[in-house]
Amino acid sequence: MTSLTTDNVTTQNATPPIFDHRFHAQLAELIAWRRDVRRFRPDPVPDELIDHLLDLAQLSPSVGNSQPWRFVSVDSPALRGRIHDNFARCNQKAEGIYDGDRATLYAQLKLEGIAIAPRQFAVFCDRSTRQGAGVGCQTMPETLDYSVVVMIETFWLAARAHGLGVGWVSILDPVEAKTDLDVPEPWKFIAYLCVGWPEEEHVDPELVRCGWQPRTHAGRVVIQR
Repeated sequence: MTSLTTDNVTTQNATPPIFDHRFHAQLAELIAWRRDVRRFRPDPVPDELIDHLLDLAQLSPSVGNSQPWRFVSVDSPALRGRIHDNFARCNQKAEGIYDGDRATLYAQLKLEGIAIAPRQFAVFCDRSTRQGAGVGCQTMPETLDYSVVVMIETFWLAARAHGLGVGWVSILDPVEAKTDLDVPEPWKFIAYLCVGWPEEEHVDPELVRCGWQPRTHAGRVVIQR
């Protein structure tokens, strides 16, 4: 069996590396600087860099080693236009649930980069995959979807390490997007990713800077049983 190799990373018969304190600090910095980017420069992204990031993403964990993620590179201006129209309709509907100052602020938020991002991917979960033979997902089949989400975070961090920004557009009708992209029926729409060089760099999330929602410690609470 051929091992998966990504440049200097080989996953078979490899000597475990030593991650020193400097690496720990750099990893923490990478995680802190990973941002959901909505403002991109139009400059093209080299195909070889995208290929490298997609290779790294394959090293992400998945239930039963099923690797159920499926990428669709959305390159057609017509298809991008349909995705953007999908967003605009869903975003207008979402805006309607807010009142007063919240509604005003929501209308000012920049929530996608579809018009500019040079690379765009729709990411699906192949729920019909036989890879992994169903190990680990008999009682929780949704772990296939979770595996795709974990892979996206791997891709996201790898992209950031190379200076690329990634933006997850979640304000979409998934059924409409799936129909427009003409993918196999068992595939479930998980994410629409905009990828490119950021127009600006920030360590704090845009929603914090815009006054929508600060970070809290809600997710840091650990309940003891």
